[in-house]
Amino acid sequence: MKTVGAYEAKTHLPKLLERVIKGELVTITKHGVPVAVLQPPPSAQKSDPKEVIAEMREFRKKLKLKGLSIRDMIEEGRR
Repeated sequence: MKTVGAYEAKTHLPKLLERVIKGELVTITKHGVPVAVLQPPPSAQKSDPKEVIAEMREFRKKLKLKGLSIRDMIEEGRR
């Protein structure tokens, strides 16, 4: 975690935001006392790819096409 003073944070905010986008936490201090933490929002935090793939596979198992093929569905959508 990087720590920066309030003045430096104000001066270099775009650079700090780029670091936050990459997942780094940045603590902003005022006179040496922590006053804020910059971090990505929960929805923007990176997920483990293996978990995402496992969730997708579970989701696909629940879907039933009832005998339809992908080709049939494509052709029906073209009508």
